[in-house]
Amino acid sequence: MIQTTYDISVIICAYTENRWNDLVAAVESVQQQTVPSGEIIVVIDHNPALLKRVREQIPGVVALENQEAKGLSGARNSGALIAKSVVVAFLDDDAVAEPNWIESLVECYADPDVVGVGGKIEPLWVKTRPAWFPDEFGWVVGCTYQGMPTEKAVVRNVIGANMSVRRQVLMAVDGFRESFGCNHSTTSNGRARSGFKWLEHHAGDEETEFCIRIAQQRPGSTWLYTPRAVIRHRVPAQRARWAYFLWRCYDEGLGKATLVGLHGAQAGLSSERTYTFKALPRGAVRGITDTFRHRDLTGLARTGAITAGLTTTVAGYLMGTLSRLLAVNKGGHHDSGTRL
Repeated sequence: MIQTTYDISVIICAYTENRWNDLVAAVESVQQQTVPSGEIIVVIDHNPALLKRVREQIPGVVALENQEAKGLSGARNSGALIAKSVVVAFLDDDAVAEPNWIESLVECYADPDVVGVGGKIEPLWVKTRPAWFPDEFGWVVGCTYQGMPTEKAVVRNVIGANMSVRRQVLMAVDGFRESFGCNHSTTSNGRARSGFKWLEHHAGDEETEFCIRIAQQRPGSTWLYTPRAVIRHRVPAQRARWAYFLWRCYDEGLGKATLVGLHGAQAGLSSERTYTFKALPRGAVRGITDTFRHRDLTGLARTGAITAGLTTTVAGYLMGTLSRLLAVNKGGHHDSGTRL
């Protein structure tokens, strides 16, 4: 069979040389696809030394500096601005794609109503996965979690580590909101974003907000999830710790409060309701069953983690909601945060 190039640009964003080997592996995984991409764009987030190294040592890619606000959203927007393909796909710099990743994503675009497609994200644990870590909280480490579809399905949003979207649609809605997607505790000028660190949201939600905004602005459009498009996401040792688990849950709650403020509870919490009232109870029962029926004492630990994770997420949501309401009462407002 003669290989053809799919009309898709793959964008990989990076910000630190500490992930150099991961970045190289990510690029190589895209270069080894069953059907090649049209181009690979590596966007460096305000790190001149890393940009120089990419240009000198990674052949076959377009390397550029983030021209927008510091953070993942700005980097993604910068890559999309120069992309030449009909579809743009985003791959994290610490992930590797399975050989048929592009092929599995692009085949979903045969339906003109599909505006974007996401795929399955499997964890690649640097050390042994903690026995207490529940499958339902895979999102804590940026991966697919128990409760997501097991077959191709329409979803509200996809996960940013493995997502694609029609470039024309991305441009029409002004890209990712840059008030999200900052993975650092400071703004671009190096100062903390607020006076209270426990009210600072760091972990993203930019792809969720982006997907909701497209759905609201383009009625009838569809986001698809396909488990055939697989990537493997590296999970470093520090993200396998209990403290990180709780922090990430709290931060997720803060992000959900912001989403509700922007788009309302119906859109901002639609998927979370099903997850909270179906997936989490099933996971808790499974942990108890594992303990008493299969003599697996770590089952109770997983049930405890589910309970603690949900409680901490709700606490973050309540604190974020309170902070937002106080800001509104003081005359505060949210700008659009979009830059394209």
